Amino acid sequence: MRVHVTDLKPGDLLINDVYNNAGLHMLVKGSTLSEDDIAKLLQHGIDYADVEHTPSDLHSDEQTLRSDQTRLLTNLFEDTIKGTEMLFEQAMEKGFIDESQVDHILVNLTSQLEKQKDVVSLLLMMDGDNEYTYTHSLQVGMLAFYIAGWMGYNPEECLTVAKAGYLHDIGKSKIPPEMLHKPGKLTPEEFEEMKKHTLYGYEIIMESTQDELLATVALQHHEREDGSGYPYGLKRDEIHPYSRITAVADVYSAMTTNRVYQTKQELISVLCELYSLSFGQLNGEVTQELIKHMLPNFIGKRVLLTTGQTGLIVMNNPADYFRPLVQTSSAFIDLAKERDVAIVEIYVQ
Repeated sequence: MRVHVTDLKPGDLLINDVYNNAGLHMLVKGSTLSEDDIAKLLQHGIDYADVEHTPSDLHSDEQTLRSDQTRLLTNLFEDTIKGTEMLFEQAMEKGFIDESQVDHILVNLTSQLEKQKDVVSLLLMMDGDNEYTYTHSLQVGMLAFYIAGWMGYNPEECLTVAKAGYLHDIGKSKIPPEMLHKPGKLTPEEFEEMKKHTLYGYEIIMESTQDELLATVALQHHEREDGSGYPYGLKRDEIHPYSRITAVADVYSAMTTNRVYQTKQELISVLCELYSLSFGQLNGEVTQELIKHMLPNFIGKRVLLTTGQTGLIVMNNPADYFRPLVQTSSAFIDLAKERDVAIVEIYVQ
């Protein structure tokens, strides 16, 4: 049966080899399609594949498995956020944190992240009503973990980067809550106090772990390549590589998350903004790795457009990576050409 790629389902059996337009062999006959396989076909602009649909009960099993995985990850994220809240309270009250508790949280988290490839879905799953500071710590630790892996760091280094990213904002435990949660713009005096969270973070981590590297990332995650950051206005190679990774993860998470003074922005448009920042403020290599590995995750995601229509992202547009091709119920909309149409929201599946 010849089936359009957007109608394929995980578990379908491929009855012919699949080649892309350049003649490259994509999938072999006899393969049982996975979600990654279908995303691969969409990414390469393949419209149709010859398959045998599997029985509906097998699809049901696949959906049940995905539902179980989603439930497991959701519970993990909720437990991690609760653990993060406890760490911040400990830091606020005692000036130090329990490193063994941090390690327990990070080992549980990263052992599950290693099994997941779709980072976009993970971010969408965290899009809840939890306290911003705690969710942000989780997101930054997660993104730092993935970025380090994409950049070729070994597993031990990836875990260290994740730990540094997770603890990067622990100094905010020393910032007055009324300032931390202020809905409006901070006064110049308040902003100067807010900037001290990097110094407080360094002190708390050194007091708790004596780990200079972890403490340095907390100190430097607001430094910028062009020297415009704080607290010391460091430039380029003066900034530790782990701090550069955490800075990119920090900015991406902050821009895509609801905050008391800022509405979250749509995930793809933020990647576009990060791309612009990579020519001055953020490290270009780190930013490019995030963009390169995130974009394929958007294929197959359901979106809401400014027109009110919903549809699926079916292809990353080579003319403009940040404005993909979207299939609605009635048409294909090339956002690179339809400049007055944009994605409002991406839905978790």
